[in-house]
Amino acid sequence: MVPAMRTRGWIIPAAVLVAASVAAGTSAQPAGPRAAAGDVRPEPVIVELFTAQGCTGCPEANARVEALADQPGVIALTYAVDYWDYLGWEDTFARPEFAQRQRAYRRPLKLRAVGTPQVVIDGRRQVPGAEEAALKVAVEEESLRRIFPPEIEFREAGDHVGVGSGRAPAGGAEVVAVVYRPGPQSVEIEGGDNRGQTVRQVNVVSAVRSLGSWTGRPALYALPAGLDPGEAVAVLVQARADRSILNGAVLPPR
Repeated sequence: MVPAMRTRGWIIPAAVLVAASVAAGTSAQPAGPRAAAGDVRPEPVIVELFTAQGCTGCPEANARVEALADQPGVIALTYAVDYWDYLGWEDTFARPEFAQRQRAYRRPLKLRAVGTPQVVIDGRRQVPGAEEAALKVAVEEESLRRIFPPEIEFREAGDHVGVGSGRAPAGGAEVVAVVYRPGPQSVEIEGGDNRGQTVRQVNVVSAVRSLGSWTGRPALYALPAGLDPGEAVAVLVQARADRSILNGAVLPPR
């Protein structure tokens, strides 16, 4: 029996991906008519928050993104950066590669520098995380943008993900696996500017791994192995040059 694949909560035969591989070189099918304002698109908006436990302005931004995380059609991810650790508190979730991911957005977004809190929407635009109205508008506008995204499908076994055919961006794209723990986590801060506070963060990222290149042809990628219980994986198809995110999907904890 051919294993099934799961995408956006549906069970789809793996033969669909095999057939797509045979027809590699064909164009992607339209995702359907453009949605009206307020409609939920099947392709989610990716909301990436760059934050730090020692950042005084970050708790409010954390709350804004947590409110978005429960909305349908949104994948919210929180990356803790380490460049504020010198202020007196070593962030318990931070990894150097998360700050590197944030810096990779600086040139495409035409930013003079990076800082926290910062929210990047679909890799295309950024807003200060605490500006609720601007954040809401950015998510709504990005939800209407995609027209021909490549489909993302997970193997039923949860060990591989398939990316379908589509129009590859200039410079190509990569498939990225973002490992995170769904839901909120709270940390009591014992030093630095936020000393005495309890900082709450949602969908905290623990690892980011490149699975390989995507050239517009259907391909299958091995997912990270050895995940901790309760961890989910968000798979993003992201342009290498301008860092825009073409599509994303989540494999929930197994």
